Amino acid sequence: MNKISIIDYGLCNLYNVSNALEYLKVKVEIIEKPEDVTNATHLILPGVGAFKNGMRGLKIRNLIEPIKEHIDKDKPFLGICLGMQMMLSKSYEFGEISGLDIIDGEVVKIPQINNTGEAHKIPHIGWNKIIYKEDKLMNGQNNKSSMYFVHSYKAECKNEESVLAHTLYNDVKITAIIKSKNAYGCQFHPEKSGNYGLRLLNEFIKL
Repeated sequence: MNKISIIDYGLCNLYNVSNALEYLKVKVEIIEKPEDVTNATHLILPGVGAFKNGMRGLKIRNLIEPIKEHIDKDKPFLGICLGMQMMLSKSYEFGEISGLDIIDGEVVKIPQINNTGEAHKIPHIGWNKIIYKEDKLMNGQNNKSSMYFVHSYKAECKNEESVLAHTLYNDVKITAIIKSKNAYGCQFHPEKSGNYGLRLLNEFIKL
């Protein structure tokens, strides 16, 4: 049985993620030391809050390089919400802040209106259907798969091949899942997304 390691860097909702994984009968450990990241087989980087604070939390714990080395070795990795956004090159939330640069791209504020001038609420909160490409992580999903989103900023990847799935919020395209080899990031919260989210987590466990 795989053991899933969840990184605690001060901005994580550890209980919800660990509870979902334990429901799937997998062993879970919470880690915050560089050596624990180095020794992990499957890493999850959850997070809520500001991009700048997230990167600061990783930096002061000396976790940035071990995370990047884990991904370079093609070990399974999953970033959730802020954890996904930090996988990109930079963010413009409260200034220009460098990210982990695992995937070339940037994090920008969701526009308050769509292309036809219709306004919508920010943050984007609620259930949205995802439109996805074929991938081992997406086994068990279908054209009704909906996930739970809570965010004000969205990811924009330089290479469309890095985007595994997207959703539409009032016709504004939102990147939902990004990918680089065995490293994935979800803008939504799979741990709060019912059976579809649990299916995704279960496929991650199998990687």
